[in-house]
Amino acid sequence: MEFELTRAIEVLQRTPSAFRSMLGGLSEAWTAPNEGPNTFSAWDNLGHVIHAERADWIPRVRIILAQGSDRRFPPFDRFAHYRDSAGKSIAELLDEFAALRDESISTLRGWNLTDRELALTGEHPELGPTTLRQLLSTWVVHDLGHIAQTARVMAKQYREAVGPWQAYLPILTR
Repeated sequence: MEFELTRAIEVLQRTPSAFRSMLGGLSEAWTAPNEGPNTFSAWDNLGHVIHAERADWIPRVRIILAQGSDRRFPPFDRFAHYRDSAGKSIAELLDEFAALRDESISTLRGWNLTDRELALTGEHPELGPTTLRQLLSTWVVHDLGHIAQTARVMAKQYREAVGPWQAYLPILTR
């Protein structure tokens, strides 16, 4: 599928609801476990997308649109949510994410981006030049990846409980 902003927004505006449907009202038995060292729990995934909402997507779009002399993106701290979301409940994080995403979508729509602007570039600190179109595509895939990761880490809580059915449940072995 070719990138189209209206299609991207279809996913981006639904991500908070997807997380709310998956995590709202669940006990920590579902939201706290992870898959091992250096992996994210459901709570971590939510905190991470919140941090990205503040520090990654819209700030990087602004850098690209400004087309200033320095188009390099600041490095992104994948683990900043440990500090930023410490002590917050899933319910608090769900509300925070929904509010931030509403603001981001409103900002994104307000720019009325054209194909010319979508072709403008910025500089990722590790990956090099990237277009605005690629950045926005990545935002969508990042959301979907963390929704999938959340489902996977939750499913793995019943890895042993399903017994021989594991053979038919690839989500448990990925």
